[in-house]
Amino acid sequence: MDNTPLVIVDKLKKYFPISKGLLFQKQTGFVKAVDGVSFVIFHGETLGLVGESGCGKTTVGRTILGLYPITEGRVVIENFDVAKAKGVELHQLRQKAQMIFQDPYASLNPRWTVSAIISEPIRVHHLVQSETEKTERVKELMQLVGLSPRLINRFPHEFSGGQRQRIGIARALASQPDFIVCDEPISALDVSIQAQVVNLLEDLQDRFQLTYLFIAHDLSMVRHICDRVAVMYLGAIVESADKDELYEHPLHPYTNALLSAVPIPDPKKDRNRQRIILTGDVPSPINPPSGCRFHTRCPIAKPHCKEITPEFREVGSNHWVACHEIA
Repeated sequence: MDNTPLVIVDKLKKYFPISKGLLFQKQTGFVKAVDGVSFVIFHGETLGLVGESGCGKTTVGRTILGLYPITEGRVVIENFDVAKAKGVELHQLRQKAQMIFQDPYASLNPRWTVSAIISEPIRVHHLVQSETEKTERVKELMQLVGLSPRLINRFPHEFSGGQRQRIGIARALASQPDFIVCDEPISALDVSIQAQVVNLLEDLQDRFQLTYLFIAHDLSMVRHICDRVAVMYLGAIVESADKDELYEHPLHPYTNALLSAVPIPDPKKDRNRQRIILTGDVPSPINPPSGCRFHTRCPIAKPHCKEITPEFREVGSNHWVACHEIA
């Protein structure tokens, strides 16, 4: 890992319009899925993005890659401005940045063989000169992710969930990318398979100097694979730090609540720690609360938290937090 940013996300917003009516649709508002997110990811680094379901993690990943159009803000990947990339530039960006999807059952075309699925990026980006060379490259990628090349002509339904996710990883690697968004790549897999897939991702990162945005729910797995962690709540990042700093010295009340729910293998430590139970429900992203978005559930909220939006500021070495009550 070096100190050169590969991905720069600056004040990113993604709003989805809400419409009603069948024939004459009338726009009634927006779902503010991502609302002012900023971070950088350095070459060879893995940034973990964690938070509750519906907080906007997946939307961040898809918007970064241009799968969703950017509402506001700026995303730069390897000097490519995602919002402005068109034609040849967009084609080059697609080669450099790929995605591993959450659901290995829905992300593969059931009518295509493994050969067709993995070779599609190779064909689109003209990375080989002949059909023979393409087949050899597919077999090489299959071996790389732990699949037998003898299965090259089988269809997705003939594979287990873990094998399908390996096919998805091979497809992401086929275009020889520098940056991969891993959108909860292990959440749909059996626990026994999850560690295998994570170890595979780490091995591939070391081998090809890959850079990851790792989106996940499993906080213990995030600590294992990530270099830095960003915590997201209701479309905004509330805390970001190096993984050990965040797990050992969490500052934001929401981060503390998340970490208090992580299982500890030591029964004595588990009995002695305080579990933080958040009250209330997550507010709607259609009409998020004023001021600090977490104030409706925060155990240390003060009156000014309802009125003033906290600044996302650095309070320690590479430790950023958005909270009025943190000195």
